[in-house]
Amino acid sequence: MGDKHKLGNTGYRSKLGAFKGKVALLVSSIAPGLFLLGYNIGTGSVTTMATSGAQYGLRLSWALLLSCVFTYFLIISFGKFTIVSGKTVLQSFRSRFGYGIAMFILLSLILSEFASCIGIMGVVTQIIQEWSRPYTSDGSGFHPMLIWLFFSAILVFLLWQGRYRFFEKVLAVFVGLMAASFLMTLFVTSPPPVDYLIGLIPTLPKENHTFLIISGMVGTTMGGVLYVVRSVLVSEKGWTLKDLKIEKRDAAISSGLMFILSLAVMGCAAGTLFPKGLHIENAIDMVKLMEPLAGKFASSIFVFGIVSAGLSSLFPILLLAPWLWSDFQGVKSNLKSPVSRGLIILGILISVTFPLFGGRPIFIMIASQSLAIMATPLILFLILILLNDKKIMGKYKFNIRQNITMILILLFTIYMAVVGYMGLFF
Repeated sequence: MGDKHKLGNTGYRSKLGAFKGKVALLVSSIAPGLFLLGYNIGTGSVTTMATSGAQYGLRLSWALLLSCVFTYFLIISFGKFTIVSGKTVLQSFRSRFGYGIAMFILLSLILSEFASCIGIMGVVTQIIQEWSRPYTSDGSGFHPMLIWLFFSAILVFLLWQGRYRFFEKVLAVFVGLMAASFLMTLFVTSPPPVDYLIGLIPTLPKENHTFLIISGMVGTTMGGVLYVVRSVLVSEKGWTLKDLKIEKRDAAISSGLMFILSLAVMGCAAGTLFPKGLHIENAIDMVKLMEPLAGKFASSIFVFGIVSAGLSSLFPILLLAPWLWSDFQGVKSNLKSPVSRGLIILGILISVTFPLFGGRPIFIMIASQSLAIMATPLILFLILILLNDKKIMGKYKFNIRQNITMILILLFTIYMAVVGYMGLFF
């Protein structure tokens, strides 16, 4: 009996080990997609989608779907370019179009990401402070600087490891927690199912700031940095032509989850705030307004989702500056180098702006998403030229259908850039 019991335990452990191995292999194969998802669904996306849901219900979900479909095509295209050419996008921009254009794109991406750090940390600290008010003796909640120090310490510790595979595991945890939180909250607060179908019919609400919010929604899913980073991630994974199918699957998972989770956030606000005519002006409004309508439990889960989204977004954003700089230089990224660690620390220090000085980060987040889309047309135009270069792409050069699709996306991003400009300044 004892021997049989030992054999049974050995068989169970063997099956469990095999299952864990398959899960680890799957996570590794879709890691670039999870990275983009973690970067994309941050507090900027949450605030933009929640603002849209509170003000318009689900009427703008068509714009979200369209941008996610376009994102799927672009993720595949940028990844395939790196797989076929063996070079990343910034390297190719520099060698083909010159130092000046490549440097302009690099600086615009790094500066926009550092600006995002300010808004993201501001949203996270305000949300936690508001949620924690009942748990402090004076009712003021946890101090923003203590919150900033706590999360900064976590991020520095994780980023100091300097190993890509370790980053894959961390992002998988953050994304999983975020997804579970938002979907659980949606289960409690969801609007009627028919509203989701109606929202897929293109309409343009006439209320104030519609242009700005639509541009922000598109910017958070179609920002040019997303595709430049995709190229770096594919290079880091070492994917080759035999991995093109894996690259497509990875892109489908990333863009599909991007749509589902963004729609879940929009649905939470549409199911609670929109029927009451309540709008979001500050990050803390998402907690203050939702709790009386959805209950403390649902509100707490949503807060946990926002914090997870903030960490899942800050984590890759802080990695971007050293990665993009190495990419521009044409050298292998070394996250343990003094320059890389200096850029990471700089991003952390910049993020203290709102916790230290206060302010209203939600408008900054929506505006930054709108500004992000303004740089995208240039990036798409340049990659379109490269994807049609037979010397680089060979038989994988864009065909007529792909060119038409890319041109339509390019025109769409130009239109959204104009919409964002109108929303910001008119």
